[in-house]
Amino acid sequence: MKLPLQDAAAREVPEDRSHRVMLPRRAPKAPLRQVGRRLLMALLVLLATVFIVWMERDEYHDNANGTVDLLDCFYYATVTLSTTGYGDIVPYGDSARLLNILLITPLRVLFLIILVGTTLEVLTERTREQWQLKRWRNALRDHTVIVGFGTKGRSAVQTLRATGLSRDRIVIVDPSSKVIDAAVAEGYAGVVGDATRSDVLLRAEIQRAHQVVIATQRDDTAVLVSLTARQLNKKATIVAAVREEENAPLLRQSGADSVITSASAAGRLLGLSVHSPSAGTVMEDLIQQGSGLDLVERPVVKSEVGKSVRETADLVVSVLRGHRLLGYDDPAASPLQSTDRLITIVRAAATEEPAVPGKKPAKPTLPGTGVSPMRRLDE
Repeated sequence: MKLPLQDAAAREVPEDRSHRVMLPRRAPKAPLRQVGRRLLMALLVLLATVFIVWMERDEYHDNANGTVDLLDCFYYATVTLSTTGYGDIVPYGDSARLLNILLITPLRVLFLIILVGTTLEVLTERTREQWQLKRWRNALRDHTVIVGFGTKGRSAVQTLRATGLSRDRIVIVDPSSKVIDAAVAEGYAGVVGDATRSDVLLRAEIQRAHQVVIATQRDDTAVLVSLTARQLNKKATIVAAVREEENAPLLRQSGADSVITSASAAGRLLGLSVHSPSAGTVMEDLIQQGSGLDLVERPVVKSEVGKSVRETADLVVSVLRGHRLLGYDDPAASPLQSTDRLITIVRAAATEEPAVPGKKPAKPTLPGTGVSPMRRLDE
């Protein structure tokens, strides 16, 4: 299999944007609204200065005619706030000079801040972004890194969200800045860059990630990403998708714990739907989390220890014991042990809500799943 140095999409990313981390942010206000707000603030500062000068006009001296009227107050306020200071109108009384020190000077500083607000805003925004990025990295632990935010990546994120994973525990890595912009708009943190490079994955804090989902468009890219991810994190669970089944062994050898062959899986689902459309619908429902029937993995509860698979509260498909996956009809699967994990079919349900007077309590949910057990007909 050919292994190019970079994914084709990654080569389209400019160098200055190839290692950018983007965090979700609030929608910015309209430019005209921001300009109008600044103009209003500047006008209020000007009017406040005019009012102060007008109240103390008897203690100001105009070199032209000796008196200060309303127009002179506006003139003095304008040249004072802009730090022009021609000197033709000056305060000579003690109270006027004191007010200049205590009030007009702070107003002048405020006026200048408003005038250079754009520059200050850019500096403040960058400082805030750096602070948010540092805090985000320090708090990020046991998160999930999604490499590739195409159709497969989006579907994986939707499934993870349906199982209860919060948005702030998901980091998207993609070589396209437009894709990352879309992910950030949906509330996810994103890293623009080629995931086959270790420095890009390190910006996604992959060394502290709990899970890595590789959903790239090319199989060779998936192999390189898996190799890099496994080198940076020995303990993370890596799940990857490939198009061709012949590339699945290579991906497992590169460090992937689980490999999904998208083309073969889609073909099998198509064949099943041709033979039995209803069976195809059920399978589609099982792999779509959050509605209808869900296929979930959960630990054995205390009351189930020592019982057989058929005595559990819901439909058990398989039993995971250590590194062995036992079918429900395997004699070794029963009795259940406290360290076992069950692969079960359950009915999707909303997360349990607090009890409300006059309202029926929510159905009990399975531990760690947020879904209700699926009872048998004889129960």
